Amino acid sequence: MEGSAQFPPPGFFEIVAGDAPHSRGAHGDRKAPTMTEAPLRGVTVLDMSTILAGPMAASLLGEFGADVIKIEEPRHGDPARSYPPLVEGVSAQWSVLGRNKRSVTVDLHQPGAAQVVGRLAAAVDIVVTNFRPATLRRFGVDFDDLVAFRPDLVMVHVSAFGRTGPYAERPGFARVAEAFAGLTHRTGEPDRPPVFAGYPVADGVTGIYAAFTALLALRQRDRTAEPQLVDLALYEPLLRMMEDFIVDYDVTGHSVGRQGNENPHISPNNLYRTRDGRWLALPASTEQMWRRLVKAMGADDLAGYTDMAQRVAHRQQIEDRVHAFVGSYDLEPLMELLVDAGIAAGPVNTAEEICADPHIRARGSVVEFPDDSGHLRRMQSPAGLFSGFEGTLRSPAPGLGQHTDAVLADLAGLSAEEIGTLRANGTI
Repeated sequence: MEGSAQFPPPGFFEIVAGDAPHSRGAHGDRKAPTMTEAPLRGVTVLDMSTILAGPMAASLLGEFGADVIKIEEPRHGDPARSYPPLVEGVSAQWSVLGRNKRSVTVDLHQPGAAQVVGRLAAAVDIVVTNFRPATLRRFGVDFDDLVAFRPDLVMVHVSAFGRTGPYAERPGFARVAEAFAGLTHRTGEPDRPPVFAGYPVADGVTGIYAAFTALLALRQRDRTAEPQLVDLALYEPLLRMMEDFIVDYDVTGHSVGRQGNENPHISPNNLYRTRDGRWLALPASTEQMWRRLVKAMGADDLAGYTDMAQRVAHRQQIEDRVHAFVGSYDLEPLMELLVDAGIAAGPVNTAEEICADPHIRARGSVVEFPDDSGHLRRMQSPAGLFSGFEGTLRSPAPGLGQHTDAVLADLAGLSAEEIGTLRANGTI
């Protein structure tokens, strides 16, 4: 691991956590944005969700200025705290999943918990949750329950199958959603069983979509002064993402299936192995890219395939030639050749290679940030660079219940005596 003094790229302002936000310089000598410029400053989010999709949505809002209050079960907290690998008993992932959040412990099974959550809901703008609909009703913290405390509340409810329909009460996780949406059906080799993607993408994609819908609902709330409920099924953003899946079936009567690393609509489009054993992604997705690739390969005999339909029809011939071309080079000289030719291509990177990549470092896409114990951890930075504001890392992932007393006093208006009683009866 490189020393922390060298790791942050030029323009990255390394500030002690708790004093000021971490920020990345994005546009030369432009003044680093401060939290007063954060677009979601003044927005408060109650993160009443667990593990990934809901917490991801809340994290994204927090990275752009929102104050995120995370509700956790008092004994063990979010299950994500226990995912290996563990560092001093706490998941390494927690340093990313919990950053920019304040932890408040509330046992939703206790009779007084709904009132505590309601008092908090009265002081926030957005509630993010991912319990099943019946569970929210049982706990007394569903949309109608919380709107009684804040009449213009925004709630984003992520659940496996949504609040309506015959499957509304079914449990589900990312892999169930990926299978249900058809993504798993089309992932893998054609003569092999379906496989999951290398990461539970339903959680990530739905988390991003949930943050997007939270801002839509917030905008509508501000225009109408009416409460807003977002009912988002975990599978729906995946289904929406695969723009070809349903319309292709509608036109052809055939459901796109597994094609390995090939693309049903594009050729060449694959992962190709270089002479030195590395892998290269090379998708010739446009006519211009195809012409450049043919020229770089010196393959004049392929130039006659002048449209994508022809290339898809002659896929095997073309793929074999590109495999042979890539396999005749080591990765680095091949990348130089392709970049010089204006061809879109890139290596299949490991985490180690990502952390060492000069472009990643120059953009600040990976940064070092302290965990709750003060140990620097390499982690992804907020995505995107903006001209007038910046995503920030302001505070490390909190200890379980670290902010319970302060938040209940400041946001819910509870007295020290009330907080003591709640703690004594196991509600917090």
